[in-house]
Amino acid sequence: MEIQAENTCDEPQKFGTLGIIMAEGGDWGGDAVTSTSKKQKGGILTQVGKVLKILWPGTSSKKDGENTGTTTEKQSRIESGTSMECEAAEEEREQCQSRGQRIGDVVHGPGTDPSGEIHHDPDSPNKESSSLILGADVQQKHKETLRAQTETLSVNTILMNEKVKDFQLLDRYAELTIISTVRDRTLVEHELLARGRDHEEWREECLRRKLEKIRTDQLFHSSFSRSKSGSGSSSAVAGVAGIGKTTMVQKIVHDWATGKIYQHFQFVFSFKFRDLNTINCRVTLRELILEQYPYFKNVLGEVWKNPEGVLFIFDGLDEFKGRIDFADSRRDTEPRHQCPDPEWWCEVSDIVYSLIQHKLLPGCSVLVTTRPTALHLLEKAEISVRAEILGFVGEEREEYFTRYFEDQSVASAVFKHVKENEILYTMSYNPSYCWILGLTLGPFFTQTHRDPQRVPKTITQLYCYFIYNILKNHGREIESLREVFLRLGQMAFNGVAEKNIVFTDGDLIKYNLQPSQFLSGFLMELLEREDSARSVVYTFPHLTIQEFVAALAQFLTEDPGNIVKFLSEVHSTTDGRFEVFLRFVAGLSSPRAAWILEEFLDKFPHQTICPVIDWVKEEVQRQIRNAGSEYGKRRLLNTMHYLFESQNPAVAQQTLGSGETLSFSGLGLTPIDCAVLSHAIRLCDTIKLLDLTNCRIQCEGLQRLGPALHKCQDLRLGDNDLGDSGVKLVSAALRNPGCKIQTLWLYSVGLTDSGAEDLVSGLSTNHTVTELDLSGNKLGDSGVKLVSAALRNPGCKIQRLWLERVGLTDSGAEDLVSALGTNHTVMVLYLSGNKLGDSGVKLVSAALRNPGCKIQRLGQNSVGLTDSGAEDLVSALSTNTSLTELYLAENSLTDRCVPALRRLILTHPSLKLIWLRGNELSADGENQLKSLQGTRRELNVDV
Repeated sequence: MEIQAENTCDEPQKFGTLGIIMAEGGDWGGDAVTSTSKKQKGGILTQVGKVLKILWPGTSSKKDGENTGTTTEKQSRIESGTSMECEAAEEEREQCQSRGQRIGDVVHGPGTDPSGEIHHDPDSPNKESSSLILGADVQQKHKETLRAQTETLSVNTILMNEKVKDFQLLDRYAELTIISTVRDRTLVEHELLARGRDHEEWREECLRRKLEKIRTDQLFHSSFSRSKSGSGSSSAVAGVAGIGKTTMVQKIVHDWATGKIYQHFQFVFSFKFRDLNTINCRVTLRELILEQYPYFKNVLGEVWKNPEGVLFIFDGLDEFKGRIDFADSRRDTEPRHQCPDPEWWCEVSDIVYSLIQHKLLPGCSVLVTTRPTALHLLEKAEISVRAEILGFVGEEREEYFTRYFEDQSVASAVFKHVKENEILYTMSYNPSYCWILGLTLGPFFTQTHRDPQRVPKTITQLYCYFIYNILKNHGREIESLREVFLRLGQMAFNGVAEKNIVFTDGDLIKYNLQPSQFLSGFLMELLEREDSARSVVYTFPHLTIQEFVAALAQFLTEDPGNIVKFLSEVHSTTDGRFEVFLRFVAGLSSPRAAWILEEFLDKFPHQTICPVIDWVKEEVQRQIRNAGSEYGKRRLLNTMHYLFESQNPAVAQQTLGSGETLSFSGLGLTPIDCAVLSHAIRLCDTIKLLDLTNCRIQCEGLQRLGPALHKCQDLRLGDNDLGDSGVKLVSAALRNPGCKIQTLWLYSVGLTDSGAEDLVSGLSTNHTVTELDLSGNKLGDSGVKLVSAALRNPGCKIQRLWLERVGLTDSGAEDLVSALGTNHTVMVLYLSGNKLGDSGVKLVSAALRNPGCKIQRLGQNSVGLTDSGAEDLVSALSTNTSLTELYLAENSLTDRCVPALRRLILTHPSLKLIWLRGNELSADGENQLKSLQGTRRELNVDV
């Protein structure tokens, strides 16, 4: 069964700015996606790096045969294994310097020789003028070189009919939104999921203008600076893998070279940490620059004199293998770590540290990009501006698929499927993930014989089809495919464990993979190769693909060993690095996900599948027991995702069974989390308690939960922004004939009198709810009147009712009292925080006189009660025998009502608690009331 992807490439066209929520710096792709960079004839190399595979997957920077990247062609100035120390002899330094000058194969231009140098007469009578002319010539050449290197994107389409298409950067670059804040928190979950979790909240804050956006030309703007230092500026831009960091850097360099931004900088020097990793000896800043830009040889001395005119860019801090600890004060005191000037021989990490901290070339500016996993390294750094790339939101996601597919009916169908599946939709804020979605889902909507039931619904199913497409086109080119995949997966897992996404020839050889295999076929599609002068490196197109291949390897070995112990060990890791990996492992235990790969990889062994299923069951049960803390709740939520990916109803029923308690209160949940919870609960008969209090759920999340709500006996949704539309979904659950809801908390959910009508309609047909909390909503008198109508219903079972802070006045109290006159089920009534006044309290008191009144607990804190109203209340209670607790705190009671209160306390037979704090009683009045504390057993007088 072959799945062919549609050729979706159309002619280049100019993109406009797409809305407000895409982070500036994307060409519809992500920086973790490798380009089709190749070593070019004559030694000219691709250096712009792997740009984002968004609209057309896989990118590089120039056509074959041209210089590409953000740097010029490199030569091996620093031999592998050579050691250079600051204390080296002058002879060794001269040798190192001479190696640094052996740079050829550069782009020649007017005034240059084959070494790339620009010459002027050293005996010129006006040396100062000559120096200025020389600097201007070099700047012009530098801009021309960078412009040529960054103006083109060569897009790798992988499975489509045309393998590569070339586009102008400006034609394919989509403006993204960068937010001028970064969450420097310690990640307790996978970075892709953590940012997805924050994403909707950030989007709302952007729309409400509570979150400030920042353009790439503002990264060094004083208005965004958090530093008071006047010695230059350092900025950091964070973003998850594939979000657009590297493409943003390319765009910044291109815009500077073409005179659009940052013209106060005379020179821009851009480096990749990935390239800097290959330097294993001491080096100078001068040598680093000359290696990439040799035409600066005769003018660097002049450049150093004006550091304010220099911008250094370092891309991919998370990939750097050197150690940069900005919290280590020894760097400022130990000579071996110091880098006082550009000619000083030191480690690359010392150069980067000294530039960012303004100890080297004070006054220069530095831009660093990184994934969130490395943000902690910059916590103590002298960073003036911190920003984060947000990604796709709202209409930009749909715009992506519109651009991806030539056939707009296919684009609409794919996006509709993605939008209806929160698992896929929530992660699609990431451009590279969108590319995977488009590539994998497209065939399902272009071939009429496709079974709609086979369309991927989980991320595991999605990635199984992604790998299947590659194997279908290339899988027969390699013998022992299963064994090759196993070794590749072992390397991928090691990378996940060590947070490494960049691999070398040495890594491949370590796992018995031949580098030559990656020059063609499926391995080239799965692990992409990037050449540089010093080395060759490989990356998976996206971090999640690496994690999937790592998970797949667990099912390709005939002897899995103690896989349960292995899974428990990786699950115990607290930083979330294995979270997506474990979801894939759980998902691959499902025959529905794995069946399509068996054509190439044979059947997965039962000795692996069965222990994985057992581990999932045990883990769910363990986390339910340990869900007291926020960390425990997060772990429980993860196991719910394992259940979802496994798509195994029997496992869910055995683990959750009937009557389990699921509490996630205080934990932010995305719509994807709500969909996963709904899936698990629907497979169960009954859930005793589902506590989603203050989980930042909105109507969209509740829609996903809707089909499961009626199965919860105790449903707590308070302190979420549900609005009337969200409560309408709850009302639908109340009408369900199988509804089991007994306790319903809807306090502070944004319910109004308009929405109350639908809720009351649901309550009128429901005979299970015994506890209802509507406090903190703007019901007003009209809304309370509707609730009162529900209390009159003969089938009403409500026993405990909270109506605190709902805007009730004395006018509305009359309807409530009237309903209570015929209702004989309400035993707990809280009306605190409403402006009842004495007249309203008097009406409520009338209900207490009713012989059928069952009210045991009455809350009237902060209702505007005075001494006069207290007299009426005491009088009404003289004939009441049911009340046990009375709350009258935060009112305007004075010593005048003390005699009446004493009479109530002494004569009411069942009263056990009276709460009088926060009134206007004198010390003497309080003492008179306190003295009654011991007059009756279990009596509590709290003043």
